[in-house]
Amino acid sequence: MNIDASAPEAGLSADTITASLRDMILSGAVGIGVQLKQEALAKKFGVSRIPVREALKRLQAEGLIVHTPHQGSTVASQSVEELLETLDIRIGLETRALKLAIPQMNAGDYKAARGIIARYDASESPLEWSELNLEFHLCLYRPCGRPKLLKMIEEMVRGIGMHMRSQQSYKVGRKSPQSEHRELLKACIAKDITLAVGLLEAHIEHTQTALKNE
Repeated sequence: MNIDASAPEAGLSADTITASLRDMILSGAVGIGVQLKQEALAKKFGVSRIPVREALKRLQAEGLIVHTPHQGSTVASQSVEELLETLDIRIGLETRALKLAIPQMNAGDYKAARGIIARYDASESPLEWSELNLEFHLCLYRPCGRPKLLKMIEEMVRGIGMHMRSQQSYKVGRKSPQSEHRELLKACIAKDITLAVGLLEAHIEHTQTALKNE
């Protein structure tokens, strides 16, 4: 798969190029193992190679791409061990966000979370399940008021999602995650932080178990 270089987007900054490439990678528009050539990217974005080179360095630091001498940059793949470690990090970040968020939650937050669960129930698309799962969790974490933490969680979930989407969505389905979502929301409504954090940790650990059994 190649980056479409037919329509330059003139004058873009390294920040904008980084964000655009990140979105393309995390959405699956640019698949794992695809080579990212500086010349083609510079032509696509209508810039010199300098901001493209900077964008690729940033994405490499985020772990989304790897750079190999004489081969250039490619979209990164992750081993099972790396994915399991990322899930461990998610547990730390997400349980912290939830712990801070629960005391700040209100009726509007609960209503929004229930709405996402209802949309999840009605969807027949595994790809959409992945997006709704993230939307549900961020809905619960957002009251924590920590934008950097929320951004880190979102990027980590999307990053791991591109590696696990094909196996998790189809094999685990939605019944078990949805049941866990309902119990998690119930604990949040009850303001039971200890129970909610325990349920969230178990929820992510179930993903680890499914991955180990692949």
